[in-house]
Amino acid sequence: MKIGFVSDSLGGLGFEQVLDEAARLGVDGVEVNTGGWSTAPHFDLAKMKSSADARKSFLDAFKTRGLEVISLNANGNPTHPTDKKQGECLKDTIRLAGDLGIKTVCTMSGLPGGSSQDVMPNWVVASWPPETRKILDYQWNEVLAPFWSEIVELAKSSGVERIALELHGNQCVYNVPTLLRLREAVGPVVGANLDPSHLFWMGADPLVVAEVLGGAIYHVHAKDTLLNSRVQATTGLLENGGLTDIPARSWSYITLGFGHDEKWWREFCYRLKMGGYDGWLSIEHEDIILNSLEGLERSVALMRGVAPVKASDYKLQAI
Repeated sequence: MKIGFVSDSLGGLGFEQVLDEAARLGVDGVEVNTGGWSTAPHFDLAKMKSSADARKSFLDAFKTRGLEVISLNANGNPTHPTDKKQGECLKDTIRLAGDLGIKTVCTMSGLPGGSSQDVMPNWVVASWPPETRKILDYQWNEVLAPFWSEIVELAKSSGVERIALELHGNQCVYNVPTLLRLREAVGPVVGANLDPSHLFWMGADPLVVAEVLGGAIYHVHAKDTLLNSRVQATTGLLENGGLTDIPARSWSYITLGFGHDEKWWREFCYRLKMGGYDGWLSIEHEDIILNSLEGLERSVALMRGVAPVKASDYKLQAI
């Protein structure tokens, strides 16, 4: 496995500074945010589209530091019912990944409105009342399947081999069954970006998911979640309070090791290997209490201690 981090983890630094820090930390690469919900401080999408020189300079900045581009990440809602720019950002990101020779693009599945008249996304998390079924039928059959069929064809024509969808709340694909449903509809170009932090607060077990998805895992985000049991006891984990009021929330994103200890992360890496995954562990630091660089340093140190690096060389003896 290789260790890297998401560029927005150091969003306050410039592009060159981010890569300098990556080299100093001794990681293998950086995953770069291109737009969507990100302001993309390290990637000028318009300039990259129009300038071959800009694309070359981008790749050279990695190469001269001995770093790899892990993936491009357009982490928005590409099926938003009214904000069409997010879908276009994903399409541009896929085309640019092809131009740059990058084989993996990370994104979200998208969340449409509940009908063709809706102007806001609608996430169905219960099976009652009965209109929830109509919403899901519309979202999957009339929006999601056609959109992703188009995206898969674009990826193939662009030379992008894997689109890794983050299993994320407020998206149609947020767990194992929904990922498998979309893969069945549009094919294996689509796989999972397995981020345990979201699974924690949705009540799933990332250790089991790592094994169950196996070869459908195309990418991994290393991000942790603090589950605040005292608050959770009265509110549950369906949390919509402000992200910055950590004491009042039932869960919050946190530096690796502060929510789940090193033992858990060691087992997570081993379960990934058991399922056949031997790719990137891309740290996504979103802890608002710790300093971003300190949090990233601590996260890298933890992952270094738990992530298998070399290929297995075990062979049964001839007896």
